[in-house]
Amino acid sequence: MLTLLLYTAKESQVSSIILLVLLSIVLLVLVVFLFLQIKKGKELKIELSQLDNIKENNILNEFVLKALRIATWHMDIKAQELTYDSDYRDSGNGWIADAAVTNGSINNGLGMLHEQDAPRVAKSLSDLCEGIIKEYHEEYRVRIPNSDKVYWEESYSTVAERDVDGKATLIVGTSKRIDERKNMESALVEARNRAEESDRLKSAFIANMSHEIRTPLNAIVGFTSVLPDISDEEERKMLLNLVHENTQKLLLIIDDVVNISKIEAGEVELVLMAFDICPELNSISDQYRNKLKPGVTLNTEFASDSQIITTDPTRLMEIMKHLIDNAVKFTNEGSVTVGFTQPTNGRIHIFVRDTGIGVEKSLQERIFERFFKVDEFIPGAGLGLSICRTMAFSMGGNVYIESAPGKGSTLWLEIPMQ
Repeated sequence: MLTLLLYTAKESQVSSIILLVLLSIVLLVLVVFLFLQIKKGKELKIELSQLDNIKENNILNEFVLKALRIATWHMDIKAQELTYDSDYRDSGNGWIADAAVTNGSINNGLGMLHEQDAPRVAKSLSDLCEGIIKEYHEEYRVRIPNSDKVYWEESYSTVAERDVDGKATLIVGTSKRIDERKNMESALVEARNRAEESDRLKSAFIANMSHEIRTPLNAIVGFTSVLPDISDEEERKMLLNLVHENTQKLLLIIDDVVNISKIEAGEVELVLMAFDICPELNSISDQYRNKLKPGVTLNTEFASDSQIITTDPTRLMEIMKHLIDNAVKFTNEGSVTVGFTQPTNGRIHIFVRDTGIGVEKSLQERIFERFFKVDEFIPGAGLGLSICRTMAFSMGGNVYIESAPGKGSTLWLEIPMQ
C-alpha cells in the first residue's frame, strides 16, 4: 500500500512538470504568434499607407495628364508593338492617331507621320535604342486620313528596360498635340517678317524719296534762279516749260506718297457710281499724247462705243494714269494702245499695250513691289504699279502683266462691272 502511494505521488509530480512545460511552450508560442501578428499588422498598415499614396499619386498623375492633355505609351521593341497606357490628347479637329488607328504596330504609327518627318523620328528612336542618345524629343506632323491636312505633335521618351546584352526592350514616352503653339510660332514669325519688311520698306522709302524728290526740285530751283538773267523769250519759255515739267513730276511723286500713306492707314474709300468709261479713257489718253517720245503714237481700241460700269471713277482713272504713264515712259518707238475687251462673266478687262522694252518673266511679279524699278535710270519712285494693284484689290479686281523682253508689255486691269 505504501509503495503504491509513493508511486502515485511520484507520477503526479512528473505529470505536473510535463503540464507546466507544455503550458510554458504554449505561452511562448502565443507570445511569438502575438509578436508576429503585431509585426504583420504594422507591415499591413505600411502597405495600406503605401497603397493610399499610390492611389493618391495615380489620381494626381491622371489629373496632371488631363490638365496637360498628354498621352502616355510604351513600346515593346521585340514585339514591335505600341501601346497607349492613357490618352488625354485633345482631338481638336475630330481625329487623332491612337492605338485604334495604328493597330498597335510601331511601323503603322510611323506610317501616319508626314513624309518629311517620319525618317527623322525613326532615326531618333533608333539612336535611343542603341544608346546614342539618352532621351528622345521630337516634334512632327501627323497626316489626317482622306485629306491634305496635318496636325502637330510633340513626344518625349526614354528606355525603361534593357536585356542582359544592353539592348533596349521597352521604351516609355509621352505625346502631346501642339497645334496652338505651332500656330503661335507661325504668327510670331510672320509678325517678325512683317516688321523686317516694314523696316526694309522704310529704308527704301527714305533712299528713293530723297533721290526722286531732289531731282525735280534741283531742276526747279536751278532754272528759276537763272530766269531773271534770261532776256531771250524763246529761252525763257523753254526754261519755264522745264520748270513746269519738273513741277508736275514733283507733284506726281508727292501724290504717290500721299496715296500710299492713305492705303497704309486704310483711309481709301470708294465712291461708287455708274458711268461710261469710253470718254474717260479718251480724256486721260489725250493728256499723254504730248508726252510721247518722237515717233511714238497713242491709240485707243475699245470693244464698243459705249460701256457703262459701276465703280469708283476717280480710283479707276488714277490706276489708268499710272498704267499709261508707265507705258509712255518705257516706249521709245512704236505705239501705246489703251482699250478694253468685251465684258465676260460680269467683269471687264481694261488694258494698256505698248511696244516698249518689255519685262523678263522673273521680274513680272516684282514690278508690283514697292520701290522696285526695272531700270534705275528711268525716273520714278517705283510706287506706281504697287499703288495700282492695291487700289485694284480694293475695287474687287486685279492688275497683272503679259510681257516679253523686246516685245513690249500689256498691263491689264480687271474689275467687276458692278
